Amino acid sequence: MSNNSTNTGRVIRLDPQDNVVVAPNEIPVGTFIASEHVTTLHKVPAGHKIATRLIRKGEPVLKYNTVIGFAGEDTPPGSWMHSHNILFDDFERDYAFSKNYQPVDLLPPEQRATFQGFVREDGRVGTRNYVGIFVVGNCGATVARKISDHFTQERLAEYTNINGVVPFIHELGCGMEMTGEPMDLLRRTISGYIRNPNTAAALVIALGCERNNIHGFFEQMGLEESDKLKKLVIQDTGGTRKTIEKGIEAVEAMLPLANRYQRETVSAEHICIGMQCGGSDGFSGLSANPALGAAVDILVRHGGTAILSETTEIFGVEHTLTARAMTPAVGQKLVDCIHWWLKYNEGRDCQINGRVSPGNNAGGLANVLEKSLGGAKKGGNAPLMEVYKYAEPVKEHGLVFMDTPGYDPVSATGQIAGGANLVTFTTGRGSCFGSFPAPCIKLASNTPMYTRMEEDMDINCGVVIDGEKTIQQMGQVIFEKILRVASGEESKSEALGVGENEFAPWPIGVLA
Repeated sequence: MSNNSTNTGRVIRLDPQDNVVVAPNEIPVGTFIASEHVTTLHKVPAGHKIATRLIRKGEPVLKYNTVIGFAGEDTPPGSWMHSHNILFDDFERDYAFSKNYQPVDLLPPEQRATFQGFVREDGRVGTRNYVGIFVVGNCGATVARKISDHFTQERLAEYTNINGVVPFIHELGCGMEMTGEPMDLLRRTISGYIRNPNTAAALVIALGCERNNIHGFFEQMGLEESDKLKKLVIQDTGGTRKTIEKGIEAVEAMLPLANRYQRETVSAEHICIGMQCGGSDGFSGLSANPALGAAVDILVRHGGTAILSETTEIFGVEHTLTARAMTPAVGQKLVDCIHWWLKYNEGRDCQINGRVSPGNNAGGLANVLEKSLGGAKKGGNAPLMEVYKYAEPVKEHGLVFMDTPGYDPVSATGQIAGGANLVTFTTGRGSCFGSFPAPCIKLASNTPMYTRMEEDMDINCGVVIDGEKTIQQMGQVIFEKILRVASGEESKSEALGVGENEFAPWPIGVLA
C-alpha cells in the first residue's frame, strides 16, 4: 500500500490492478488527484472510493485486485464509488484448495518471545487468573450475580494473584431442545469457559429443573467436581438466600487455591488470540486489519495461535483462505460453513446477502464483499491449519478458523470457549467491547476516531493511513502489546470494567 500526495489531493492505492482508490480524508468535488490523473466528480467522504478509469456497467470493481462488486452503471473516472453504484452479486471463485499452502518457518524454541503467564497443572497457560460463576440456565442468574458481587476488590485484596470473581450469565438453558446441536453448542460454550486457561476455579449454579440439566451437563462434557470446580442446585440447597450463602462459602474455599498460581516466564507459543472486528469502516481493511494480520504472522512464527471467525464476514473472499489451507479437507470445511450460512439465510435481509450495517455503510463499505475483503486481512499470510465448529476446543497451533456468526459478542464467546486467552478487536467506527476472562485489545483504524475514543482504544493503527508507520511496523507494535497484555498489563476495556455482560452463547435453534 502506498500513499500518493499532491497539493491538490491524496489517495490510497492498494494494488496496481485496482480500478478504485480510497480517500484518506474527505475530498471535495473538482479536486485533481495528480497521482491518478483524475478529477473528482463528486464529494467523496473519508474512507470511500473513487473510480480511476471508466468502469462499464457490469464490470467488476477491484480493490486489493479482488472483486468487491459490479458497476451498476457506466461510471467515468473521478466518480464516487459506493453502494449506490456498486452492485452486490455472487460470482464464481476458484477455491484452489491448498495450492498456495506453505508451512510456517517456525522460530527455534530458544528464539521465541516470552511472556509472564499462569501455568496450569495440565500445561495450559493463562494470561489471567479468574474464578468464574456459571449458570446452566438463566434461572440461576441472580444467584450467580449476588455471589460474584460479594467479592469486592476489598475482599479480594489479600489474593494478589487473582484477577477477580466474575459471573457468566446467559438467557438460554430452558425452553430449548434437550438434545441436538443447540444443546451441544450451549454445553460446549459453558464447559469451554470453565476449561479456559484463564479460569482458575469455577462454581456452576442451577435452579434444578432446567432442560440443560446440571448433572447431565457435567457428565456429557466430562467435568468432575473437585476442590476448584463445584456445583450448587438452588432447589436442593433451599432457595435463593441459602444458595447465595453456600456459593460464597464455596468460592471462599477456592480463593486460596486459585491464588497459588503465580506468573512465570513461558513461551509465546501459549498465546491464543481470538480476532474480532466490529464497527468497521473503509479504513479497517487498510490499516487495523492488515496490521493485525502482520502481528498474527509474527505470533504464528513464534508458535502461537490466532482464531479467525465471523463466517458471514469472510464470504466472497473465502477462496483466499482455502488456497492456503493445510489440506484440501481443511479448505472444504470452510466452504461447507459458507454454504450452511447461505442456505440458512436464503431470502433474509442480512449481511451475507449483501447489505452491511448502516454504520459500516457510512464508513465506506459498499457491501459484504468489501467488508469481507478487509476482515480476512486479520489472518495475515499464514497457512490455514484447521476449521472448528463454534466453541469447539482449538488444539492446532497457527492460524485457524472457527465457524461463528458475525455478531461480535457471540463470535468472541465462541473463541474464548475454544481456548482463546486473549482477544484482539479492530474497529473503524468505534467499539466499547470487552471480554472476560480473556482480556481484549482494541485497535483503531483511523486517528480521528482514536482521538475521540482514546479511553476505549488500546492502539491507533490510523498512523498507517497518516503515513507515519508501515503495516509491518504496526504489526510489530501490536505483537509487543499482545505480549505485555498477556503478561498482565491492563487493557483499556479492563480498566473500564467492560466484559462481564459480553458473555453471549450463540442462541441457535428455536426457543419454545
